[in-house]
Amino acid sequence: MPTADNSATLQTVSKIARSRRLTVCLLSPHPLVLSEFERVLSRTGFQITQRQLESTLAPDLLRLSIPRALVYVVDAPAAGPATGALISNILERVASARVLVVAQKFNEAGTFSLLRMGVKGLLTYAEASEYLPAALPLVMRGGFWVPRAILASFVDSILSNVRGRRMLKMEAGTGLSRREQEVLDPLLENLANKEIASKLNISERTVKFHVSNLLNKFGVRRRADLILLCYQRRAART
Repeated sequence: MPTADNSATLQTVSKIARSRRLTVCLLSPHPLVLSEFERVLSRTGFQITQRQLESTLAPDLLRLSIPRALVYVVDAPAAGPATGALISNILERVASARVLVVAQKFNEAGTFSLLRMGVKGLLTYAEASEYLPAALPLVMRGGFWVPRAILASFVDSILSNVRGRRMLKMEAGTGLSRREQEVLDPLLENLANKEIASKLNISERTVKFHVSNLLNKFGVRRRADLILLCYQRRAART
């Protein structure tokens, strides 16, 4: 039986789903997994479609006909070439699609590969029953549902080389004020608010104000999310 907090969360998610007509496509080779995902999402108001994968071979998944949706939940029992092929197929056919992957566990190499491809959400099977309804609206808006430690490690890998930092700085946000752009550049270098304030000769409070506006404009919750979003946008254009 859901707690009061869980009930409130479900009501909020359901309102978002109805107001934005959030369509979700579930993809899995296992009918029981599809049934469980659909059960978890049954009270959310999402428009659900599902496709049971008859093959888990990469060439077949590259050619698979994909139903159109805003968000795709990909069951990846064994992350590897097959999962990569399916995600590539989705993003090629539906350029604006958001992809969330569910797996037994995620190792660093596999996770980094998924994030580079443009995956927005990562959940284990154990987490999916509780967090999938809350993750989908965030992913739909362009945000990320990625464990903090994994996200931080990936961002560090981007910022560890000069080319990565230059690539991020080239990703100028549209609709930003001159000051917001000035704050964004050092933020993408992973500088702290105090360091940004010193560099721009403004108060730390002013930096916090602009950082908050930037997170809102990009539709993300954390600075690392913003760095990852800029990385993915830039990588998609190269």
